[in-house]
Amino acid sequence: MQKVLSIIPSEISTGQLHAYLLGAVGPRPIAFASTISEEGIPNLSPFSFFNVFSANPPILIFSPARRVRNNTTKHTLDNVHKIREVVINVVNYELVQQMSLTSTEYSESENEFIKAGLTMLDSDLVKPFRVAESPVQFECKVTKVEALGEKGGAGNLVFAEVLKMHVQDSVLDEKGLIDQFKIDQVARMGGNWYSRANMGMFEVPKPLSKLGIGVDNIPEKIRSLKMLTGNDLGLLGNVESIPDKKETEEFVASNPQIEGIVKSGDSKELLRIIREYLDNNEVLSAWKVLLIQIELNGNTGKS
Repeated sequence: MQKVLSIIPSEISTGQLHAYLLGAVGPRPIAFASTISEEGIPNLSPFSFFNVFSANPPILIFSPARRVRNNTTKHTLDNVHKIREVVINVVNYELVQQMSLTSTEYSESENEFIKAGLTMLDSDLVKPFRVAESPVQFECKVTKVEALGEKGGAGNLVFAEVLKMHVQDSVLDEKGLIDQFKIDQVARMGGNWYSRANMGMFEVPKPLSKLGIGVDNIPEKIRSLKMLTGNDLGLLGNVESIPDKKETEEFVASNPQIEGIVKSGDSKELLRIIREYLDNNEVLSAWKVLLIQIELNGNTGKS
């Protein structure tokens, strides 16, 4: 059994806890929040305590936390209390360095758009400016600000209802939807680390339109195969039914390579093919070869 570090939050400093939380919970999307002061001074700052929480009404929530070191509040929080509007801009890879620069604690009189070399774009329905370079911009009204505490490190949930959304044509696919590769988003990790989404994307079919058999209904001889990971079992359990004997035989007959391996009795080669099918998300084909492998080798606990 692996050694485990167990932590009771009250027994370590807020700074240490903050580091553990941010190291463990990620990647986190970034709200590049544009606000404006009562004096009309623009402010731009990134927050990684952020996500979308509702589509009807469309609600985004981000959290400008109180500073850990001195328990002061950030200009963004001060602004949304007075001018209850915000533009949340999406951060892509092309923006990441300029976004990082705006996290510098400039004085209230400084304009982070100018400091970071970003273009202020007039909004249509709210006072704060949009970031012209951002691939997606949300014009929002602030419906509520909920403080989670009064000590350093305490979050403040800013509920932002989307009034208007702007999406650059360059990130749309042929159907007019946002292409997850083209948008090229970045996200925050722990410490100084970020994640570039489209460099590590993979697709997982959602089990919503069908009822999967579940891992518990996978035959024990398959479940106990050492070569299968938890992810593999999840894929195998997300089929509506296990292929029957006729389907399996037809599959073998239509695949000369597999038919030859079956005739040769090469169980290890079948396991290699199963691995290949699973890695390529060809789950039903993997199932059929697994069933063949069981029949070929009664002791499938060996991998």
